[in-house]
Amino acid sequence: MRLERRTLTGDPAALVAELRGLVPSAADVASDVSFIVAGVQAGGNEALERYRRELDTAGEDPGPLYVPQEEIDAALAGLDPEVRVALGVAVANVRAVAEAGVDEERSVDLPEGQTVVLRELPVERAAVYVPGGRAPYPSTVIMGAVTAQAAGVREVVVCTPSEDPLVLAACGLAGVTEVYRMGGAHAIAALAFGTETIRAVDVIVGPGNLWVQTAKRQVARRVGIDGFAGPSDLVVVLDRVGDAALAALDLRAQAEHGADSLVVAAAADGAVLDALAAELADAPEAGAAVLVQTADLDAALALAEAFAPEHLQLIGPGAEALAPRVTRAGCLFVGAGAATAFGDYLAGSNHVLPTDGAARYASGLSARTFRRRMAEVRIPPAAAAALAPDGIALARAEGFGAHAESMRARIRENADR
Repeated sequence: MRLERRTLTGDPAALVAELRGLVPSAADVASDVSFIVAGVQAGGNEALERYRRELDTAGEDPGPLYVPQEEIDAALAGLDPEVRVALGVAVANVRAVAEAGVDEERSVDLPEGQTVVLRELPVERAAVYVPGGRAPYPSTVIMGAVTAQAAGVREVVVCTPSEDPLVLAACGLAGVTEVYRMGGAHAIAALAFGTETIRAVDVIVGPGNLWVQTAKRQVARRVGIDGFAGPSDLVVVLDRVGDAALAALDLRAQAEHGADSLVVAAAADGAVLDALAAELADAPEAGAAVLVQTADLDAALALAEAFAPEHLQLIGPGAEALAPRVTRAGCLFVGAGAATAFGDYLAGSNHVLPTDGAARYASGLSARTFRRRMAEVRIPPAAAAALAPDGIALARAEGFGAHAESMRARIRENADR
């Protein structure tokens, strides 16, 4: 792990820009991704199979695109009992939290006599992308599929380039029966536009490499997406030397996601940072870790708010007291027991979170990602007559005569009744 020290002396935003510059910037793959997406949109299954062979399996036979139910059942039957219990806990906790995010229909009665009903509806069909890479990610199956189900999505699809039975077992536990063996930008294109085999979806969620995220961004006008999932990051604010060992483990855990991960610890006490530095001195993880000295805990909070991290941990009495003031974090973990790693698996919160400072304006994956609001408007004749004069004035101000006449007709209609 690359370990550095900094001191916050001025604008936190300036230091944040410096810190984010410590990890490799993403390559520009937009042009190549556009070529692949357009190829699958135009070529359907033929193009998809070509890309599966070229990109998913480097020329080897990629196997059947659709994963049969028997293969999912076999993976579930062969699951280690301890892992099966753990996945069950994760499913139950994530489902409970996700269901709490589903709102009921609300009706608003307004002074002129009209009623606006806010109806919240799930999308019909959603896809969860589960990366391949260095390790299987059954937790991503749960975070995406269980949350979509809790939102009321009738058809949940999983696609993954992973051959690990653990991923298929998680699909089985989550009740997902439509699984496709594919990955990369071509998989995103197939889900967005559909092929002869795959029906298009309404929303695509899940992490993935730069090609996958760029493809999601390019098809976002066609389908809903959860956001652009970049490299993982974590900020830890702590105020006691005795918590340094735990905090160091949490920093290492997030750095474990890859060389482009960025982890930061902020403390007002230099002794805390010295203890952290000693704990991290021989850490084998490849990410970048920065220890920042601040004037006080308020300054540490200002740094965290400017950073808007994917994960924010507050450890120690003084740091934990800052929790009510936090407004910019993908997920906030409070207390020495609240390791970010629990959130990655089975705390119940979702681990698909805004990265690269997007917590300033974006939220983590939730039931809301798979739901949409539709207004139902009912305007009785008397309410139409009451609203029309003001509506006509506004329409005229904007130069829309037909709008004005449409509303004026409601006055006449009401007079005739």
